[in-house]
Amino acid sequence: MLQKLKTTLEMIKIEHTIFALPFALLGALFAANGLPSLAQIGWILLAMVGARSAAMAFNRLVDLPFDAKNPRTVMRALPQKQLTRGFVAFFIIISSAVFVLAAGMLNPLALQLSPVALAIIFLYSYTKRFTWGTHFFLGLSLSCAPVGAWVAVQGSISAVPLLLGLAVILWTAGFDIIYACQDVVFDDREHLHSIPSRFGLAGALWISALLHAGMVILLAVLFLRAGLGWLSLAGLGMVAILLAYEHSLVRPSDLTRVNAAFFTINGWISVLLSVTAGIDILWHRVS
Repeated sequence: MLQKLKTTLEMIKIEHTIFALPFALLGALFAANGLPSLAQIGWILLAMVGARSAAMAFNRLVDLPFDAKNPRTVMRALPQKQLTRGFVAFFIIISSAVFVLAAGMLNPLALQLSPVALAIIFLYSYTKRFTWGTHFFLGLSLSCAPVGAWVAVQGSISAVPLLLGLAVILWTAGFDIIYACQDVVFDDREHLHSIPSRFGLAGALWISALLHAGMVILLAVLFLRAGLGWLSLAGLGMVAILLAYEHSLVRPSDLTRVNAAFFTINGWISVLLSVTAGIDILWHRVS
C-alpha cells in the first residue's frame, strides 16, 4: 500500500503543487490584509493538496487511453500497470473528501463552493476532446487556488481575488500552450484539441507570449490598486524578465527545452511573485 501511494504521488507529481500553492497563500494574505490565523493557513494548505491531488489523479485516469499511445506519456504508472484504475479511483475519492472536509472547516461559503471547484478541476480533463480552449480551463482550475483562499479567509468574494484569479488563468494558459507544443503531432492524429494544433507552433507561441504580457499588466494594475509598494513591482519586473527568458528557450523549430521552460521557470515565477507581494502586504500591514 505504501509503495502504491508513493507511485501515485510520483504519478501526479505532487511537487508541482508549487505552481498554485503560492498563489493560494497570496490570496489568503490579500484577504486577511496580513497574516491569516494558523488554523486558516493549515486548512487552506490541506484543501490545496487535496484538490490538486484529486485533479491530477483524475486527469491521469481519464487520459489513460491517450497516455498509453503517446510516446511521451506511455511510461506513466497507469499505462505501465504499476497502479490499478480502482486504486487511483479510490485515491481520487479520498483526496476529494479531504478537500471538502478542509473547506468545511474554514467557513460555510467555502464548503458550499467546494463541489463547484471539484466540478471545474474534473471538467478540465475532458476539454481537450472538444475545444482548443482547454488551456484556459486549466488556468480556471488553478485560479480556484487564490479565489478559494480568499473565500476561506473572508467568507465572501470581491474584485481582488477575481483579478488575481484572472492573472493565474492567463499565466497558466500561457505556459500550458508551450507545454502542449510537444504533442501537436499526437493531438492531430488522435483528434485532440489545443492551441498549437489549431494555430500552429509559431502562432501558439505568439498567443502564449501575449497571454503572459497580459498577466504582467493585470498584476501591475492589481498591485497598484491594492496600494502595494516597490517590492511587489520589483518582483513583478523580475517575473517579466523570467517570462521573457522562458519564451526565448522555445522555438517552433526547437522544442528540446520545453521542460525547462515549463517546470523550472514557472515554479520560480510562482514563488517569486508570492514572496515579494506577500512581504509587501505584511510590511504595509505593520507600518
